[in-house]
Amino acid sequence: MQILINNRPVEALEGETLIEVARRAGSSIPSLCYAKGAKHKSSCMACAVKDCKSGQIIPSCTTLPVEGMAIDTEDAEVKLARTLSLELLLSDHRADCEAPCSMVCSSGLDVERFLGYYDAGQHREALEVLSAVFSLPEVACDACKAPCEKVCRRGSVDKSVAIRAIIKELLAVDEKAYNGEKKNEYAKDKSLYQSRLGRFTSTEKEHLQAATSSPSRCLHCACAGREKCRLRLYSTEAGIKRSRYEASSALPMKKIPIGGSLCFEPAKCIRCGLCVYNSKNGFTFTGRGFKMEIVLPEENKANISENLAKLCPTGAIYKQK
Repeated sequence: MQILINNRPVEALEGETLIEVARRAGSSIPSLCYAKGAKHKSSCMACAVKDCKSGQIIPSCTTLPVEGMAIDTEDAEVKLARTLSLELLLSDHRADCEAPCSMVCSSGLDVERFLGYYDAGQHREALEVLSAVFSLPEVACDACKAPCEKVCRRGSVDKSVAIRAIIKELLAVDEKAYNGEKKNEYAKDKSLYQSRLGRFTSTEKEHLQAATSSPSRCLHCACAGREKCRLRLYSTEAGIKRSRYEASSALPMKKIPIGGSLCFEPAKCIRCGLCVYNSKNGFTFTGRGFKMEIVLPEENKANISENLAKLCPTGAIYKQK
């Protein structure tokens, strides 16, 4: 059958949904609750398009084309609907895209990545991160007023991580400090969407204090799934740099080990259902309406495949490095 997409005739193949037809025709449509080849149900409306004949805004990921249908994927009303959908999802998505210590470093040091390598005992890798911005063994920390330590989220739990002391310690131990080429891979892209940091509850503080025992004491609060987070990508493309709402998720900030290298962070979940529909005796829904959550019963953890991390659009399910 033939339909119109942005006034261009396109042949729709049997079984294709509108998003598949439009993408094949070259239209760029965002999607969060949809993944090609996976079971899904429309929920996020990030893939909204306009039926020009009825004037309705419809989800393209589950709508099947009809002969003679005319669809607009670029209308101003469509873009507004997508942006509003993204902002609503962000309002209930409690995640820290980047660690605040990294964001405020005037030298551009990826502090959280550096501390991650330090805690893992990977000192050479930690020194590579340092050498990306400093001419080792010289660093700019002595004259710095340490904004990284001032904004450290560990400070709201008990005491900030001694970042400068750890840098000096590492340089002192390794006299042959690695001095390779400066790597752009550690540079921060300031155009990306940045989440608003929610405050830890007293219960979360107690949990974090007891559960975080790494050598640096760093909470590693940057989102581990941020590099492949489609919610962040589409929010950036929509021109959303910061959420207009405070983080409102009632779910606690905690990491639930699933097995192997997989982890699940409920507070980052947007309830798209991809993990539920594509796991057998795995993730499941609980509650209804605004109280609906996606949970993983303890007895179902053994049934979870690492492929679910690829389906998750926000990094709520991710593989630890």
